[in-house]
Amino acid sequence: MPASDRLGWPRLHARRLDSTNTLARALAGAGAPHGTLVTTDEQTSGRGRQGRSWSAPAGQALLCSWVLREPGRLVSLAAGVAVAHVCGASAQIKWPNDVLIDGRKVAGILAEGRPAERWVVLGIGLNVAVDLAQLPAELRERAGTLGLRPHDRETVLASLRTQLQHWLAAGEQEVLAAVAALDALRGRRVSWDSGHGTAAGLDPSGALLVRDDAGSVLALDAGEVHLTQGHLTT
Repeated sequence: MPASDRLGWPRLHARRLDSTNTLARALAGAGAPHGTLVTTDEQTSGRGRQGRSWSAPAGQALLCSWVLREPGRLVSLAAGVAVAHVCGASAQIKWPNDVLIDGRKVAGILAEGRPAERWVVLGIGLNVAVDLAQLPAELRERAGTLGLRPHDRETVLASLRTQLQHWLAAGEQEVLAAVAALDALRGRRVSWDSGHGTAAGLDPSGALLVRDDAGSVLALDAGEVHLTQGHLTT
């Protein structure tokens, strides 16, 4: 990956966008340099993984997308570690792209790109100062917030840039070890599209290992995984 000290330059900010990832992808396709940053105060069509929407009241979340050229294969996990460090000691990573505090989602990560052109857009939504009462009813029980003030978003962005500089340049073993230390799923019962079992960490490619009820260990490299019970297995 190119020098990480270019992250955040140039920066384009808009009061409102449909999606920071949409604009960043267009910029990347037009040749925007590594490190280009798109931010906004409000998204009208924010996206998460698998077409889900990302909802946050205007001015209360950090909404940003970074153009990364020559990305490493663990870019999403590295970003998760960076975000978790910004969120504090109690933050955990829920594979593959969520950051949790006390089981509540405070941040989501969406990486989209064109492998043939060797670039990716890294979208991050972080609930810096979100008033949970303003969220749609179906999100209030699952969403979390850092509980800061809206003007703290720039301070949080500066911290995120510093963390991304380190973790996007880190070696794969360092990233995987960091994810293991922050893993919200390991040892817990989970379900996925085709089964259920117990999460058992990550393999060297970043895939989630799960032990099904027959004792077989499977590697999930995509898709959604859901906790099916809150306590650790024995």
